[in-house]
Amino acid sequence: MNIIGMIAGEFKLKESQVADTVALIDEGNTIPFIARYRKEATGGLSDEILRDMDERLTYLRNLQERKDEVTRLIDEQGKLTDELRQQIEEAEVLQRVEDLYKPYKKKKATRASKAKEKGLEPLALIFMGQEEAGAPQEIAVPFVDPEKGVDTAEDAVAGACDIIAEMISDDPDITAAVREKTFETAAIVTEAADPEEKTVYDMYYDHSEPVKSIPNHRVLAINRGEKEKKLKVKVSTDAEKMEELIAGRVVKDGGSQFEGLLRETVADAYKRLMAPSAEREIRNALTERAEAEAVKVFAKNTEKLLMVPPVKGARIISIDPGYRTGCKVAVLNETGKLLAYTTVFPTEPKKDIKGTEAVLGKLADKFRINTIVIGNGTASRETEEVVADFIRKSGRDIHYTIVNEAGASVYSASKLATEEYPDLDVTVRGAMSLGRRLQDPLAELVKIPTKSIGVGQYQHDINQTLLENALDNVVEDCVNRVGVELNTASPSLLAHVAGINMGIARNIVDYREKNGAFKKRGELKKVPKLGDKTFAQCAGFIRISGGDEPLDGTSVHPESYGVAGSMMKKLGIDRDELRKGGIPDIDERIWAAYGEDEAGKQKDSRSGSGKMRAKSFADLKAISKELSQGDKKPKRNMKKAIEKMAADLDVGVPTLSDIVAEMKKPGRDPREDAPPVVFRNDVRSFDDLEVGMEMDGTVRNVVDFGAFVDIGVKNDGLVHISQMSDRFIKHPMDVVSVGDTVKVRIISIDREKQKVGLTMKLKQGGKA
Repeated sequence: MNIIGMIAGEFKLKESQVADTVALIDEGNTIPFIARYRKEATGGLSDEILRDMDERLTYLRNLQERKDEVTRLIDEQGKLTDELRQQIEEAEVLQRVEDLYKPYKKKKATRASKAKEKGLEPLALIFMGQEEAGAPQEIAVPFVDPEKGVDTAEDAVAGACDIIAEMISDDPDITAAVREKTFETAAIVTEAADPEEKTVYDMYYDHSEPVKSIPNHRVLAINRGEKEKKLKVKVSTDAEKMEELIAGRVVKDGGSQFEGLLRETVADAYKRLMAPSAEREIRNALTERAEAEAVKVFAKNTEKLLMVPPVKGARIISIDPGYRTGCKVAVLNETGKLLAYTTVFPTEPKKDIKGTEAVLGKLADKFRINTIVIGNGTASRETEEVVADFIRKSGRDIHYTIVNEAGASVYSASKLATEEYPDLDVTVRGAMSLGRRLQDPLAELVKIPTKSIGVGQYQHDINQTLLENALDNVVEDCVNRVGVELNTASPSLLAHVAGINMGIARNIVDYREKNGAFKKRGELKKVPKLGDKTFAQCAGFIRISGGDEPLDGTSVHPESYGVAGSMMKKLGIDRDELRKGGIPDIDERIWAAYGEDEAGKQKDSRSGSGKMRAKSFADLKAISKELSQGDKKPKRNMKKAIEKMAADLDVGVPTLSDIVAEMKKPGRDPREDAPPVVFRNDVRSFDDLEVGMEMDGTVRNVVDFGAFVDIGVKNDGLVHISQMSDRFIKHPMDVVSVGDTVKVRIISIDREKQKVGLTMKLKQGGKA
């Protein structure tokens, strides 16, 4: 099996490109490292495509291993033919390999195996051949043997039919045809385990839906209902049509004296052996498909949540709302340091609003607070009303926002939180976590088990290994995309840097505490268990601000420092310029040194013409200005200029382009491109809502059937997928992502269940 060729075809890539990428993976390189620092080899493939390719590579290699094993097992039985070997080798999916192996697989005692022990297999082959003359019972007479338990011809015929039934059910082509037909024509049918009981599964109490079109989220809902013993589920098929399909492959055209016998055997084979198997396979296939989609949705949502931009300069009062035990308050400075903590009781039963306002006022004045953060859990909206009223009455320049507190309690009671803040109460740790989620979401959320973040659907019902692997990949990609400040990062954050595990992360922090701040990236090699290979993987994602080497504050990998130094020398860049915020005019310098207009006329400092030769950076700037002035300015071909510089420096164009981008804005945070956090200074209650009302909201979660939007009331409103756009969309993620700010209009209100239906289909002028 040509795995490289198969992957190249599926991903529409060159075989050499795939081969180079696979070689990098096999060498033990991490996906973030390959995606960022081996673009010449991969052709600039993204981390997402690389992970898909790695997953496919693993599947195909496992497939090949299984093919080899099945071939060996059949060969050991002396039953491997050239035709069967070829069929196994040509199989493109694991299911096909298992279908081909099924007739040779050792089984527990069956009706067919017992009949074979009685010597009835030759009789079964006669019936299947449909050639011999005579009635089946007449042909069966010679096989009667009371000593073997075959007392009559009827016994012999029955035993032969059992063998035929198993032969039919083991036939790989018939099995594949039945499986395909079942998927195309069957229906998932559900009913209530107890019709009198009211549950969240009411809609499935008398429900039927085609297998081929049932949405993934309904598959998972039905599975959960069945697991909780609230639903009974079955796959309904047209047995007669299935039997006819099988008979068409078993009974010879034109019929024979064996036709009636064989059709009865086909019916038995389908109902007793094939239908139950097909139902299991269909259910498993639907579940696998639904789980894969759920994991994909969860991963995308998690990525968006992790990449929410940090709010810099926020001095925060963070409130973890509650009722009986009050609202826990933590005060944080701009860096997330805990300044003070207390408890207030603005909600039932105490409802001490005046006392709460007094505490908030004192804290706001003493610590120059500009932001209040409120968790979105129990008592959130009641607390929000008090906070909004406090801001309005006090006239202070303070805004507030609601943050998702999912997982905060998991973190606050964790071993990690205990190690970080051994002297603080669990509730104070939780309030701190909420505030820090605003200041730097990524750094704080990596401390929480990712499936506890709460931005998916049915995450506790699906394959946990599949989910955890996908989410670990997302966290790793996000952390490495952003980069980590070596001298301030927690072990939790460092552990997600490419090549670094939690043990090495703790060693880094221990080294930092004993020896002081790192001055250079190379110092990492002194950390126990952090060798050259690990350093190569992690170094480019580590940042050292204010260190001895200005390039250490960028994503330029140490292996490229020589190239970067040569480029800086050629372009007249002083290393101190990097410390002061980068080289915003680096394109001008490159153009002056290597540029040419679209006609191909050389206009650079190396042309040898004398007129355009530059002796200093001042000359370069002057040349660049001259080239860009005039009535007929030549259109710059920066791509060609970069290519020329790359050739001059003997480096790949992708690597050089990345270095240039870093020089322009060292350590740029990609989260800057994400939508900003929405702040408020007012609040609305559920009673204020009316159908037709328009408002801005923040997308909190995206699922298969729509998106949940925070519109400032206790429960998020739902924008169903049908209400997202006037055009057809396959998935809500085609339109929205977690964290997006969207304009919505209320189309339905269920005051009893506190549910709000929303639409995003607003025509010009705000009218639907």
